[in-house]
Amino acid sequence: MAERFSSVSDTVERLRTVDYLADTAIAGVVYLADRLEKPVLVEGPAGVGKTELAKAIAEVTGSRLIRLQCYEGLDESKALYEWNYKKQLLRIQADREHESDWADVESDIFSESFLLTRPLLEAIRSEEPIVLLIDEVDRVEIETEALLLEVLSDFQVSIPELGTIVGKQRPIVLLTSNNTRELSEALKRRCLYLHIDYPELEREKEIVRVRVPEIDEELAEQIAQVVRSIRALDIKKAPSISETIDWARTLLFLGHTSIDPQVIGETLNVLLKYQTDIAKARKELVDTASPTGRKA
Repeated sequence: MAERFSSVSDTVERLRTVDYLADTAIAGVVYLADRLEKPVLVEGPAGVGKTELAKAIAEVTGSRLIRLQCYEGLDESKALYEWNYKKQLLRIQADREHESDWADVESDIFSESFLLTRPLLEAIRSEEPIVLLIDEVDRVEIETEALLLEVLSDFQVSIPELGTIVGKQRPIVLLTSNNTRELSEALKRRCLYLHIDYPELEREKEIVRVRVPEIDEELAEQIAQVVRSIRALDIKKAPSISETIDWARTLLFLGHTSIDPQVIGETLNVLLKYQTDIAKARKELVDTASPTGRKA
């Protein structure tokens, strides 16, 4: 298979063309995933760009993105495949009227035309370049996690009625995790590891300027500083990068060219989504900075 990226620096530059600002650590893992043909387990807080990384890789490589959204209760029938039972039943009833031999009926109803492919099998069978995103893998039970091992090891799946289906290509595979539970050693062993954290102030400022190009440098820096201050508080849900970008756009829509305590207080609901977090941030960043509430 042709190599998608020629170097780490090439990876950085190409991701930047789709407004994903990857540092050398992120780009290095993506580059190695392509060269080593290994999946990448991407961990980090919610909203730091884990899912967006998969989308960006798909875009710059001209690949189709296939996404398996994980959730509690996800099983083989939703992740890999299932048989179209209603269609099978109709076929059985039709063949019964013609007194067909059961062996012939059975071989027919367990054929390709009755197979419903789900994201993992769809990725394996795809002939076009793909990026496979297994999103929030930490949400599934350990039994479902085990289903992924054959796919991640050999990029194949065994269907008892049809045999082993081997992938036609080796895609870039990203598994994201918010680290809500510990993943198995078997799963981790099959993956490269990447941790993405909230960006440093200068990088977040740059992200804001790239994603909201009409914003000026001074306002972008103020936004990054306030968001950094909020993340330092003991709150339930820190602002994500996407919420930082939403806040930047909000300030522009409202006509603000600078940030003061009043502006922060009026727009905290864009950054924070829990009332307890809003109250705590308001106390620390708004009330204590107002003329009547300034600390001595």
